[in-house]
Amino acid sequence: MAAGTSSKMCSTMARVTVFVIALGVTLQLQTALPGAQSATERLASRIQRIEDTQEIERLLLNYGRHLDARNFKAYSLLFAKDGVWSGGMGTVQGPAAIQAFMEKAIPGPNAVHNYHVLSNFVIDVNGDSATAWSRWQFVIPGPNNSAVVGQSGRYDDTLVREDGRWKFKRRVASNDIPGGGPPRDQLTK
Repeated sequence: MAAGTSSKMCSTMARVTVFVIALGVTLQLQTALPGAQSATERLASRIQRIEDTQEIERLLLNYGRHLDARNFKAYSLLFAKDGVWSGGMGTVQGPAAIQAFMEKAIPGPNAVHNYHVLSNFVIDVNGDSATAWSRWQFVIPGPNNSAVVGQSGRYDDTLVREDGRWKFKRRVASNDIPGGGPPRDQLTK
């Protein structure tokens, strides 16, 4: 073989080798990147769920805070546009109706300084909707100005992300131990 032919053949072989290596690297990247993206997507989804859970916990706590402060405007804005509040006093839908209902049912300032204790949050997030379950206690002034639990119960919530914020789609307030306590015959069961 002539020297020129040999160098052309080496150059061609080098190009073919580089092409094969580049093709192999490209194929490896194409198969590796989808896995990397799904891991990134899974991580982003987990972080979003944690952030959503924290925002929902804040929503649940702000509910009690605004209720106790008798700030029914802020309270009503915790509900979705078609949000429903349902409890022992009745059922009402929509922020404006909820505000008017609460202002009528619980008029005036909180002069005796009663308050809600909220606890035992169980929150399940599924995209832009969620459910929550929690406990509440209503603390009132007792003998010698001591704090006494006047009532207690639970909340069953359906939540929705509306305009980027978590809101109550439906909140059901149930009294498990109403004011004055349970009937005497239930205490022995």
